[in-house]
Amino acid sequence: MSGFAKWIGGGLGWALGGPIGALIGFAIGSFIGAKIETVEKSQKRRTTTTSGDFKISLLVLIACMMKADGHVKKSELEIVKRFLVDNFGEEGALEALSILKNLLEKDIDERQVAEQIYRYTNYATRLELIHLLFDIAYADHQVSTSELTLIERIAGIFRISRLDFESLKAPYIKQVDVNWAYKALEIEPSASVDEIKKAYRKMAMKYHPDKVNTLGEDVKKKATEKFRSINEAYETLKMERKFT
Repeated sequence: MSGFAKWIGGGLGWALGGPIGALIGFAIGSFIGAKIETVEKSQKRRTTTTSGDFKISLLVLIACMMKADGHVKKSELEIVKRFLVDNFGEEGALEALSILKNLLEKDIDERQVAEQIYRYTNYATRLELIHLLFDIAYADHQVSTSELTLIERIAGIFRISRLDFESLKAPYIKQVDVNWAYKALEIEPSASVDEIKKAYRKMAMKYHPDKVNTLGEDVKKKATEKFRSINEAYETLKMERKFT
């Protein structure tokens, strides 16, 4: 596993077992394969989510999304590479791409892997995974129909509420949806100023980066972007509705 220290430096817990464990056993090699057998026989598998569990889960979901339209384009790999370098550094990105390319060779049952992630992660962690999937999908400045359908399907398996899903989606469609700021704050355009302020406080707490504190600084830094989008939505409505 030392060859992937930057990407899974936080270690692996529950991701060593189940369908995700089988996939990474293929993607990373025999060393991980031996670890998987040990974990699956153990009665005391670690169930807390490590940064390694989170990042491996993200890669598996990225692979699902890249295969969503039936074929993987070289341009998509370049987009994902840029995303990984920008958010996780050059070395971590190279390790991640090595794993990802192997994952793309496998048939992945998205329902099985999403159900495994759902069982072992808290709601805030699943929200951040959906946020990152939207971010990757939008890396070419548009979210395709196949990408949106897949993200929505995974969000459903994650038991993400409809309001939260629309809030996560809103910043990526603001060019085509005049009500994006309301959706980001999970309120209707008819909301009063007091309701807007209350919604902002609630959303700021829900998406505070400290909610994913245990997943590593790079994930926490990325989570800050969603927090900023909540602030942007609130400032947009303050200007639109002319209140302070």
